[in-house]
Amino acid sequence: MKKLCSILNKSEDELSNEITSTFKEKITQWDYFVKWEKVLQNIEPIEKELNLLNYLIGKKDLHKETVELLSKYPEVIKAIPILLAIRDKSLEVLIDTRNFIYHKFDFSKKTYEKEEIKTFADFILKSGLGELLENKKIKNLVDYATGVEVGLDSNGRKNRGGYLMEKIVEEFIRNTCNELGYEYIPQATTNKIKRACNIDVKVDKSSRIIDFVINKNGKLYFIEVNFYGGGGSKLKSTATEYIRMNEFWNNQDIEFIWITDGAGWKSTLKPLREYFDKADYLLNLEMLRKDILKTILSND
Repeated sequence: MKKLCSILNKSEDELSNEITSTFKEKITQWDYFVKWEKVLQNIEPIEKELNLLNYLIGKKDLHKETVELLSKYPEVIKAIPILLAIRDKSLEVLIDTRNFIYHKFDFSKKTYEKEEIKTFADFILKSGLGELLENKKIKNLVDYATGVEVGLDSNGRKNRGGYLMEKIVEEFIRNTCNELGYEYIPQATTNKIKRACNIDVKVDKSSRIIDFVINKNGKLYFIEVNFYGGGGSKLKSTATEYIRMNEFWNNQDIEFIWITDGAGWKSTLKPLREYFDKADYLLNLEMLRKDILKTILSND
């Protein structure tokens, strides 16, 4: 980190301690809890079918009523999986444990034979949905499915740290670039860089997407961003990868800046220090708040 130490006029140990002592515990924002837009987008295509299935609520001869409903409106079959928190469009269910015989249920077909319709009625009853419908434990399947979608969406929270971190960092990058008169590219590919900057960049793999690229009058700065709320082997492998990445971009006269944060680093400082010793720029959110990115771009 000799470049950054020189720019900030600090020793390596002093700067390293400053970075590791100011990691944020959390970056939870309002859109962390539920991505409502995604939830509602998943419900909208099957809302009509769910309303048709509402007809079954409270019916006593549920199997007969289900067969009649599915026969008249087979399109409602595609709405069944979400009621069980399933994304798959087809399932294989083990129906004979002695001989290991499976029955395949395909929820994506347009039309079904009469016997197939009966098996889907069996599916609703045997999966436990039948009891909920017959005993009116569900009042409205649209509302119920929305709740299921909220539950499924919560599984994605562990991946939202990176998204939220990028969102926060982009605000700093946008403000800095606007102030200095530079352009930046989010989620940059080689084609995007070529179109925006007229610069050819070699990548280490064809799928490489750089979180942010700043173009300082033809001088490129590549920025990778992540947030780790918890520890684990991922942190070490990321640090090792970014050491190689720093060298790869430097060989093309491109500056590499890694912006990372999170309490996860507090128990995994060694690989971060290895990166610190071998690369040029390492920042966290507190350093962005102090306009260190602006300082780098102004002095480099």
